[in-house]
Amino acid sequence: MERKYAWHNYDDATMEKVYALSDTYRQFLDNGKTERECVVQAVEFAEAKGYVNLKDIIKNNTPIKAGDKIYYTYMDKSIALFNIGTDDIELGMNILGAHIDSPRIDVKQNPQYEDSNLLFWDTHYYGGIKKYHWVAMPLAIHGVVVKTDGTRININIGDKETDPVFCITDLLPHLGQEQMQKNAAKVIEGEALDLLIGSRPVKDEEKEGVSKFINNLLEKEYGFVERDLLSAELEIVPAGKARDMGFDRSMVMAYGQDDRVCAYTSLVAMLEVDNVKRTTCCLLVDKEEIGSVGATGMQSRFFENAVAEILTLMGKPNSVSVRRTLEKSRMLSS
Repeated sequence: MERKYAWHNYDDATMEKVYALSDTYRQFLDNGKTERECVVQAVEFAEAKGYVNLKDIIKNNTPIKAGDKIYYTYMDKSIALFNIGTDDIELGMNILGAHIDSPRIDVKQNPQYEDSNLLFWDTHYYGGIKKYHWVAMPLAIHGVVVKTDGTRININIGDKETDPVFCITDLLPHLGQEQMQKNAAKVIEGEALDLLIGSRPVKDEEKEGVSKFINNLLEKEYGFVERDLLSAELEIVPAGKARDMGFDRSMVMAYGQDDRVCAYTSLVAMLEVDNVKRTTCCLLVDKEEIGSVGATGMQSRFFENAVAEILTLMGKPNSVSVRRTLEKSRMLSS
């Protein structure tokens, strides 16, 4: 069956909506380069539409009824939104699902080392990446640092015009003849993806001078020190904003569109719906890029637990109701 090209179906009014959606989508990508940042935005959008935190509902033991709009976050990395319908929830839900993690490079827990008067952070890559894409390009650092006193610092360095950026080094073309004989998978090895973060030493310091200078700067400018990296979760992502692509601005060039293009459109669709017969749900989750494992991936029980909490507050406090609800649900997984 031949499918008609989507652009041919848009009239002028629809075309305006398409470009308006693209504008807000680019903003979502700019402000959501990590799964944590995507969850923060999703909560802001949901609360603006009248959604209430399930944790507050549980705390107050508030009964849940048709028309209620609820969201539930887990470990700041996954979120489920529910719009309770007038039909019995045990008849199932309509679920939209997508993931908000993307391939990237992570900073290890004890990463900092100095070599040849340059200071690096040791890293490992997350998800399927083409390693040669990540060298000699501006990179940013996003994530959280938890200090020894328990203070949590949100980190976003490299995406403001006044910020420094970082890079993973590569060989100059005339020095890389042997490197260029390797196949694409071996041109840049995973162990070579270390992040260059500085080169200026403390004056008159011969040993570890760059490390001392950067440590002083980190504490002064960003509020943490090297030992705090042990309890940090820092992600290395491309620096820069999402941009329209093509003379006709018909495409978007940006990091993280796998799978935030589906996550954002699912979220927008969910929030545009008011009263429903069949309960609707939007599920945006972490860890898809590495097999959906871990506490925040879909192999965990956080979604079933959220459904169980909702059913309990609807007067259905038993596991049979949970199983019936999930069994009869339908899901569009994008």
